[in-house]
Amino acid sequence: MKITEMNWMQVEAYLEHDDRAVVPIGSTEQHAGLSLGVDLILSERVSVEAAEPLGVPVFPTLNYGYTPYFTAYPGTVSLRIETLIALVRDVLDSLQRSGFRRILLVNGHGGNAPAGSLLQEWMSDHPGTCVRFHNWYNAPKVWKKGAGDRSGREPCVVDGELPVDARAQRPVPGQEEADDRHRAASTPRPEEGARAARRRQLRRALPAS
Repeated sequence: MKITEMNWMQVEAYLEHDDRAVVPIGSTEQHAGLSLGVDLILSERVSVEAAEPLGVPVFPTLNYGYTPYFTAYPGTVSLRIETLIALVRDVLDSLQRSGFRRILLVNGHGGNAPAGSLLQEWMSDHPGTCVRFHNWYNAPKVWKKGAGDRSGREPCVVDGELPVDARAQRPVPGQEEADDRHRAASTPRPEEGARAARRRQLRRALPAS
């Protein structure tokens, strides 16, 4: 559930039985022909989809990050590292004052990594509060076969992302038949895939109740 769809009384009632919260972090930067908001859109999407079944509130996404290497592209907005760290610190201070004690920062942009270095220091200053910094894009990948290349090997595509060389090992006799039987016995449901795997990993990242 999104905190923007709750009033303060509902948050107060939630904090009587749970103290978890999720804060997505993204950036506004060029992504070739895609939206400049790719990183903030995806970090919020996976946060909401993972937290909703658990009833954990998701706070508004921090839409700007550290991205100086793309400032030549119109529309890119970059914070200074000290600004990013100060922003994250202020958000954590506010959540802690409200009564949240287990907080997950879901990061969607690699340049925001310096904000993660703040957490150990911050937790030392706030005993009893646990904060985790989770890069959602590091979730397990679900591989899909793509078209064969000139080497005779089949590259793989990760949920429609850039091709990755499969570098398949030399086949073991009988392995192909065994793999076919395994695939037939474990055919995923339609909703399974890279997004579902990422949601499961994000839920595991949330501190247990």
